[in-house]
Amino acid sequence: MKHKDHYNDDYIFNFSQKILSVMPDFDEENFCHSLIGRLDDKELFARLDCITDAMQESMTDDYSKNIQAFFNVLGPELAQPEGMFNLGWWLWPIGRYVERHGNENWILSLSFLKELTKRFTGEYAIRPLLKEHPKEVMDELIHWTLDENVHVRRLASEGVRIRLPWSQKLYVALDEFERYMNILTNLKDDPEKFVQKSVGNNLNDLYKDDPEKADYIISQWEKSGQSKTQDWIIKHGRRNQK
Repeated sequence: MKHKDHYNDDYIFNFSQKILSVMPDFDEENFCHSLIGRLDDKELFARLDCITDAMQESMTDDYSKNIQAFFNVLGPELAQPEGMFNLGWWLWPIGRYVERHGNENWILSLSFLKELTKRFTGEYAIRPLLKEHPKEVMDELIHWTLDENVHVRRLASEGVRIRLPWSQKLYVALDEFERYMNILTNLKDDPEKFVQKSVGNNLNDLYKDDPEKADYIISQWEKSGQSKTQDWIIKHGRRNQK
């Protein structure tokens, strides 16, 4: 099944009931009426945008109140390092809502994304927060690199990528280079391949925009000794270098 096909009429009804269970004033009738039978001809992101539009029209305008409610709809954490697109995909419209409005209460949004990423991913929703509050958000991500949850650690890395697929370029890696380097350095020996791949992809992105900075990070790592994990990350980061 393609990602877009998850977001069908059955999904709309089930999703509306989940929201209603934590948000009694949610207008599920309006939500369903505006979406059922109207998504089949649309691609993935067009469907997500239609669902997010309908959510906004069916909820209060109080972003903080809505997010507090959404904490209660998340369900159990993922048991495996990967799986967010297989198991947590149903949460994507909520992530899309945070992506649009997260800066209305960026501190609350950040704490919500820390929980969301344990079930789905927050890598798209965190980028507007990084753009508006780069220092503060990156300081929090540095703490996240030490978190026991693999998804939280991965988000600390994946969110700051310059060239995240399906997303606009983000240059906090260059603008806040010391913080960025701190994030990657804390994760350079992470035991989970899921995180290692993200760190390597960060370096690969950085090589395309500022290869000297990428080489500098690696040179600093090598001063403190090498490891198999580090070697793999560096090789992954340099995979497009001649």
